[in-house]
Amino acid sequence: MGNRQVLFVCVENSCRSQIAEAFGRIYNNGKFNFYSSGSSPLGKINPMAIFSMAGIGYDMSDHYSKSFDKLPQVQWDYVVTMGCGDACAHLPAKNHEDWPVPDPSHLEQEEFGEVRDQIEARVKDLIKRAG
Repeated sequence: MGNRQVLFVCVENSCRSQIAEAFGRIYNNGKFNFYSSGSSPLGKINPMAIFSMAGIGYDMSDHYSKSFDKLPQVQWDYVVTMGCGDACAHLPAKNHEDWPVPDPSHLEQEEFGEVRDQIEARVKDLIKRAG
């Protein structure tokens, strides 16, 4: 069996889904491929997301905001939407989850960090449950 394919989705693919992808990369046990995308990608990463992840030693300089058509053509094992409900497209996957994560894009640094930490805990839990 190959690596599990995990996609994190939010509307703009500039903040929550990017942070989730980053934590997926950080905690990957070698059994996953992590991606993120947006239903209406902003085209850039939120500066606070970059700053927040740099604060824990992760460089997001290779991340970019992307639409679904920029993703690899794979069978998704998990598609995780990030609190965007019907605004997120429904992509075929073996498992769907919706994480009710608040959009931190306009929050102050401390509150932003709390949302980042919430995403981190959820990604670690997904890795533990999935494999």
